[in-house]
Amino acid sequence: MTADDRAYVAAMLPKVSRTFALAIRLLPPGLEHPVGVAYLLCRIADTIEDSATLSAAEKARLLAEFRDRLGDDGAPAALVAAFAAAGADDARLAHEADRSLGAFRRLPAALQDAIRPHVQEMCDGMAEFALAHPGGTALAALPDIPSLERYCYFVAGTVGHLLTALFALHLGLPEARRARLAALATSFGLGLQLTNIVKDVTQDRDRGWSFVPAELCRQFGLAPEELLRPERRPDAMRVMRALAAKARAHLDDAVRYCTLLPRTAYGIRRFCLISVFLAARTLHLAERDERLLDPAHRLKITRGAVKRSLLTTTLIVPSDTLVRGYYRLLAG
Repeated sequence: MTADDRAYVAAMLPKVSRTFALAIRLLPPGLEHPVGVAYLLCRIADTIEDSATLSAAEKARLLAEFRDRLGDDGAPAALVAAFAAAGADDARLAHEADRSLGAFRRLPAALQDAIRPHVQEMCDGMAEFALAHPGGTALAALPDIPSLERYCYFVAGTVGHLLTALFALHLGLPEARRARLAALATSFGLGLQLTNIVKDVTQDRDRGWSFVPAELCRQFGLAPEELLRPERRPDAMRVMRALAAKARAHLDDAVRYCTLLPRTAYGIRRFCLISVFLAARTLHLAERDERLLDPAHRLKITRGAVKRSLLTTTLIVPSDTLVRGYYRLLAG
């Protein structure tokens, strides 16, 4: 790894995710850069999937190219060209994919091997969903809960396993401890992703998507198209609370994941716990926010609340009892 790689990753992280750029500073020095590189690779795949201008076939083609470039020394020519008119920072990151790939290729081989399969699996899964749910003029809604969980696995569960591989490598964890963490890694990712789906339901609708499964809507007498209608708000909020309950069940596992990490791994535990605590606080607010489904409203945690959670996390990280108690407090 080079000084230029470190500078590029450090400069891009706050542009594409202020929250992650803040959290990554909590990691020990030996992990901060490789986790940052891995995050940028995942963000490139996510940018391809989220593009409103690319067709499903184009997304699948670009994701396949990016996947292949993680295993060889080739240039992502089609990806660079597809985002040549980059304006937003995410699009610029995709246009400059060779910079992130270069930083990845200059990591030690063991770190590359820990990252590569999970980002490749993410690309494969995103391509699968792009082709299966191409969207169009009608609202694109996932059909059922298994489809939702499969989608969340590809976009976030893979990240849980990627981080587990990096943590295990950095800490030299025995195989038994690593296996116990891996058993909870999917839930770690799904809890965070489902929280984002609950929080961002109206923003996803703006781009023609509903990650709230049609099956779950029907359980409360709704069609997916009715979820944001003011006259259906009581039933729609019951749908969202049911989805929040599923997210919380996964967050419960995420807390177990964090407490399985060695207490001596202070920075790693703090990095993981702050994400879980902020997600728990977000869900608690969402379940009680009567404007959650109002397109003119956006649920946000205040900066003061974020700072309090950071401070509290810093103080309680070594104590499993305090960690569980604070989580229960935030979750209500």
